[in-house]
Amino acid sequence: MSEKLQKVLARVGLGSRRYMEEVIAAGRVSVNGQVAQVGERIEPTDELRIDGRKVQFQIEDEIRRRVIIYYKPEGEICSRNDPESRPTVFEQLPSIPGDRWVMVGRLDINSTGLLLFTNDGELANRLMHPSNEIEREYAVRVMGEVTPKIRQNMTNGVVLDDGPAKFESFSEIGGEGINRWYQVVVKEGRNREVRRIFESQGLKVSRLLRTRYGTVILPRELRTGRWIELDKNDIDNLTKAVELKPRQGTGLYGMAKRRTERMQEKPLAARRGGYLRQQRRDEGSENGQEGQQQQRPDFRQALQDNRNTNRFSNRNTQRTEQRSERTEQRAPRSEPNGNSNDRNGNTLDNQNRGENKFAQRKPFGMNKGFKKF
Repeated sequence: MSEKLQKVLARVGLGSRRYMEEVIAAGRVSVNGQVAQVGERIEPTDELRIDGRKVQFQIEDEIRRRVIIYYKPEGEICSRNDPESRPTVFEQLPSIPGDRWVMVGRLDINSTGLLLFTNDGELANRLMHPSNEIEREYAVRVMGEVTPKIRQNMTNGVVLDDGPAKFESFSEIGGEGINRWYQVVVKEGRNREVRRIFESQGLKVSRLLRTRYGTVILPRELRTGRWIELDKNDIDNLTKAVELKPRQGTGLYGMAKRRTERMQEKPLAARRGGYLRQQRRDEGSENGQEGQQQQRPDFRQALQDNRNTNRFSNRNTQRTEQRSERTEQRAPRSEPNGNSNDRNGNTLDNQNRGENKFAQRKPFGMNKGFKKF
């Protein structure tokens, strides 16, 4: 069992295949002490070095095939690194020692829903290649009226900048007013394809959620910003759809299996991305106005702050009234001559009362009627 050298180096995580080809062509890679050539095949027993440092590797067929589902939130980008320091989908994935996750398809920063990741590069390539016609299903909220004529145009095919495109299926699933939800299916993964098909008909997509990729459906128990690993049956169904043979050892074991079972019984709370919403609020404050969607979080927060203010205000008022009542009970009785009597009936003139007013009051908190909050 052998494998191409640049493919092994890319899978280990040292770079892309094209970059590894450049590294090999530069004479930086050796196999069994000999300078390697681009396209050379390597066996499991061979010694692989790059810049003189030994590289540990396994042949792909011996590695356990793994696939995870990630529920992408709005505001994360589908990239390993971002020059603008925005959050990426790879930051939330579990570590995979000696290997790396390969993303299957992409979603733009404004879209949410199902993303697949696998450690099998061949599986990822076949799932994304248009020739295999793997279905991608989306729930789309559209602003505007979709007439029967528009629906027919989108299912028959429209011409985009990069060629013709169409929806394999199109159905309405709910909504009110100008915002309606539709379920659409495409068999290609071109950049912003679903949005551009609607835009070609003068319609704007306000929300886009991927609900299915091939045979994998977004689970109900999976919350935004969380991931879950697929078991053997689900992975085998994926590989069968792209005509790949199953591998030994595929599936969940030990802690990974128990974690998945716990998540199905008690789903984790959603981890919603807030990067875009904060950015929109900042832009709105600079322009002196905000859209309806940006106002809603602030309105809810203001309502909650108002509730908290009323609750604490009422509590402080109750405390003040209770203290006033206790003070009146302890206050000396006034006499017509301007003097007052203490609790024992002794007469106190104004001068003595001024000297003894602190002596007559018990220390704060010693009164049995005082309630602690």
